[in-house]
Amino acid sequence: MIGAGKREGESIGSFLFRFNKKIKRSGVMKEVRKRRFRARPQNRNKRRSAALYRIEKKQVFEKEKKNGNARTRR
Repeated sequence: MIGAGKREGESIGSFLFRFNKKIKRSGVMKEVRKRRFRARPQNRNKRRSAALYRIEKKQVFEKEKKNGNARTRR
């Protein structure tokens, strides 16, 4: 836990600067940013069904591409 108290006669600006410097040096913000968007692990069946869906979509796209009906992003 990072702790920093305001010193006597210290301005708010200098206190915030000192506090932010402590936070950056400790690596707390780096860790928070790393964990911010971490996805929870999916169960096996959900991963499998997602993989099957991707494979099926890819096959449909390849078939349409072969027939000349594929819609591509532009």
